[in-house]
Amino acid sequence: MTTYTATVEWHRNEGEPFADGRYSRAHAWRFDGGAEVRASSSPHVVPVPYSDPAGVDPEEAFVASLSSCHMLWFLALAAKRGFVVDGYVDEPVGIMSADAAGNLSIGRVTLRPAVQFSGARRPTPEELRELHDEAHEECFIARSVRTEVGCEPVAL
Repeated sequence: MTTYTATVEWHRNEGEPFADGRYSRAHAWRFDGGAEVRASSSPHVVPVPYSDPAGVDPEEAFVASLSSCHMLWFLALAAKRGFVVDGYVDEPVGIMSADAAGNLSIGRVTLRPAVQFSGARRPTPEELRELHDEAHEECFIARSVRTEVGCEPVAL
């Protein structure tokens, strides 16, 4: 078993109200390798100035983690099959909507990877689809959530 950790830290600004809900949601995410990320609630959920639009919100991080996991698996699978990937850009989109019980959730994430290949052997459209399908099946994050995760590769 492997354990993954992060530190999520928030402090109330000195003199800032709290019980009335008028407090900053800005906080920090710190990871074991030393990376620190400025984070906040989504300004779509908690209005500015109580949210920091410059911070990464949990919904954005969720979408990015799905995309990142898919990409890492895709790269490994492409290399294993002898394809040379020169670039990979994804602009994933997560949609928040009410579920059957009326609760808000990220109900769908659509990955839109555009992959640039070089070398003599490049995947056919069918092989490209198979690589993305297999990457989706292998992605630990996609397998960990009940959110529907789709993939719509973007042609270059």
